[in-house]
Amino acid sequence: MFGNSNNDQKNKSNGISGVTTTATNSLVQGTSIEGSIQADMDIRIDGTLSGSLHCKGKVIIGPTGSISGEITCENAVIEGRFEGILIVGDVLHVKETANVEGDVSTNKLVVQPGSIFNVKCKMGAQGGIRKIHSSQEEAIELSAIGKTKAAMS
Repeated sequence: MFGNSNNDQKNKSNGISGVTTTATNSLVQGTSIEGSIQADMDIRIDGTLSGSLHCKGKVIIGPTGSISGEITCENAVIEGRFEGILIVGDVLHVKETANVEGDVSTNKLVVQPGSIFNVKCKMGAQGGIRKIHSSQEEAIELSAIGKTKAAMS
């Protein structure tokens, strides 16, 4: 009565019932990968990745997750460990259990007290998804344990 008969018909014709296209990829705790990952959908990392991760959606690094390398994504939530280059097109959330070190480029940033956030950070609309260059640009040096310190490079 209220459902969309076209969608119901498509799901029945391919043998899949009730499956949505908003699935999340997952790398579980105890799993390690060296190399590159490309994801069109959201991805959650609770294991270990050494390499690069390019995601068109949201990247979540869970409390047991660890990434060393480069991440390019639209949004990110970090609860675990990250070291390297992080390029976020929209919002980066750094939770109280996070340990982040490296270079960060993001449009918006939320850092919770208690997190370790030792980065060189470029923020604002010009941040977008792009490579971070080590040129003489205005930067904000953020230093850990919920305290921030502004500096010009």
